[in-house]
Amino acid sequence: MAKKLEITLSRSVIGRPQDQRVTVKTLGLKKTNQTVVHNDNAAIRGMINKVAHLVTVKEIEA
Repeated sequence: MAKKLEITLSRSVIGRPQDQRVTVKTLGLKKTNQTVVHNDNAAIRGMINKVAHLVTVKEIEA
């Protein structure tokens, strides 16, 4: 089975640099504590690494 990532925005983007805000928006997150599910691939992992201090990630089997 393919792995998926459950990504939750755990900290606010207020006061963060513009590139981090854009990355969070690209992941599909708009509000604090909002959760989205994405396929586990290199592009998504790269975005998560860029904003790792703002999000929490959980691997799930789908």
